[in-house]
Amino acid sequence: MSDPSVLVVEDEPDIAALYAGFLEERYAVDVAETAAEAIDRVDAAVDVVLLDRRLPDGSGDDVLGHIREEGYDCRVAMVTAVEPDFDIIDMGFDLYLTKPVSRSKLLAAIDTLLTRSEYDDLVQEAAALASKRAVLSSQKPAAQREGNEAYADLVDRLKDLDADIDDLGESLSTDDYRAMFRDLGEA
Repeated sequence: MSDPSVLVVEDEPDIAALYAGFLEERYAVDVAETAAEAIDRVDAAVDVVLLDRRLPDGSGDDVLGHIREEGYDCRVAMVTAVEPDFDIIDMGFDLYLTKPVSRSKLLAAIDTLLTRSEYDDLVQEAAALASKRAVLSSQKPAAQREGNEAYADLVDRLKDLDADIDDLGESLSTDDYRAMFRDLGEA
């Protein structure tokens, strides 16, 4: 079985090389420095995309849109210096990391995403939404979260998903469950 494939989309060559160096021992790594290169290189063989939001020729959001429109079944982590805002709720990524990102945090994120890819769409959606909730909870004051309709919708959707997942949760081992949700923190 071949190593999982990771596409690093990062416009800063030094950071891209650093990430590739962190990963190449465990994963098949490709690097794209522009949105156009990323769109060109992403395909059904890519397992994980580490995606910067700011690229010289466009937005990482555009690359993410392309990935989801094409139906590629890869997990996407936004790895960016852009502080998260409520706009992330409607974005189709799985995990949001704010730079700087350490080697251990990057490797843990990829492990989490690869674990998530083994589960069904319902659990993947719940994990992605829970990640967004955790990021926003750590970045936005409670008063802002409570007054935001999109955030309230996210919380409601998570409650609905929790009810749907109860039966599935009983079939997961404790180690699987912890690996899948290790990045989420307290809700």
